[in-house]
Amino acid sequence: MLYQKKLMSLLMGLVIGLPLTTTAATSDMTSEEARAIAKEAYIYGYPMVDNYRVQYSYFVNKNDPEYMAPWNQIKNLAKVYTPDDKAIQTPNSDTPYSWAGLDLRAEPVVISVPKIEKERYYSIQIFDAYTYIVGYAGSRTTGNDAGNFMVAGPSWKGETPKGIDKVYLSDTDFDLAVFRTQLFNAGDMDKVKNIQAQYQVQPLSAFLGTAPPPAAPTIDFIKPITKEEQKTSLEFFNIMNFVLNYSPAVSSEVALRDRFAKIGIEGGKTFDQAALSPEIKTAIEQGRADALQEFAGGVKELTEGKITSGDVFGSREFLGDNYLNRWLGTIGIYGNAKEEAMYPVYRMDSAGQPLTGANRYTLRFAPNEYPPVNAFWSLTMYELPSSLLVANPINRYLINSPMLPQMKKDADGGLTLYIQNESPGPDKESNWLPAPKGPFATYMRLYWPAQAALDGSWTQPKLLKVK
Repeated sequence: MLYQKKLMSLLMGLVIGLPLTTTAATSDMTSEEARAIAKEAYIYGYPMVDNYRVQYSYFVNKNDPEYMAPWNQIKNLAKVYTPDDKAIQTPNSDTPYSWAGLDLRAEPVVISVPKIEKERYYSIQIFDAYTYIVGYAGSRTTGNDAGNFMVAGPSWKGETPKGIDKVYLSDTDFDLAVFRTQLFNAGDMDKVKNIQAQYQVQPLSAFLGTAPPPAAPTIDFIKPITKEEQKTSLEFFNIMNFVLNYSPAVSSEVALRDRFAKIGIEGGKTFDQAALSPEIKTAIEQGRADALQEFAGGVKELTEGKITSGDVFGSREFLGDNYLNRWLGTIGIYGNAKEEAMYPVYRMDSAGQPLTGANRYTLRFAPNEYPPVNAFWSLTMYELPSSLLVANPINRYLINSPMLPQMKKDADGGLTLYIQNESPGPDKESNWLPAPKGPFATYMRLYWPAQAALDGSWTQPKLLKVK
């Protein structure tokens, strides 16, 4: 009878999607093997856990000051990001955002857009729970005409419905749609608001006017941990298990996921720290430390230019099994694939020294040598280590190409930018990008980069320290 009760409890958990407690099969595992698996799993899972942290803030926790909207509803932000926005590191402050968390379990979701004037850049970037880019709609890929785009999860099977211009197939049940709408200047905001008001997100049945399918089960979303705790707490792996439950293993990763399960990392189950022996627990913590060390090496290669932003953002097909690069992409989480935007980064000056507001710098574009783009470019300031925007007396967080008419040119027609903590003086303030007092980095963004940027024939100018 007791056995039957346990079996019934197990089956009920499977039916309604409750997490099941798992005891890792570690009795015959060496510490070395557990350590190696933990390192692999941490590198693989970090983007998923960090993405879940943002999604929980935006679409689940209604008490969070940065809460956006329920799943499958759009939230338009008729503003650009400021230093008060802290959920996402290295935020873009060029384009007002619209956000939609997509729950694809019951049925696909349809995103509809109006016709947008051809001069205005816009994009809709779709991410899965791994942070792979599922696809794009927008100026570069689908044009600026009105359109209807469907996002379908792993359980969907069927033909393209009538009225749908393009279908995007995701490997996970919960996705994210990030809308970017170009803002030309402060006086242009009402036009952006009008465009945003015409964006629509709705279930496929609502789009077709048909009866909806049965609703997906209600989920008791697990509470995320902070970015700092992601590096120190083994609760990381419990959250990873939660996310994996809604991220079915693709065929190429079945063996990898089976390997993770040896230390208790498995979708839909609870990672039970108490069930681990002291030796195995220590080994898992050491594996996490090994992963963080490898990540630090990747950051160093990013700083040195050996890895570029174009290497760390993209589709599953592009990134493949380079899970470290996928993790490196969380430094600027939800960044674009290089075809959509490129991000030349300045973390050091021309002499190889880290940037700090204790110094003054210049960045000069020679005549007619601005970043080559089909849309527009910008240069944004971020304080370190937070990678957030910098509060300053003129409320300027970036300089971009739409601002060029208001900037002072050099005698030869070139452009010099002044990057420093204090004002360079009234005569140069139009070209001033304020820096914090301490460490910082600046990110250039090239939206819809031209071929010269993609093939490397254009290179970013050097950031020079003023002596």
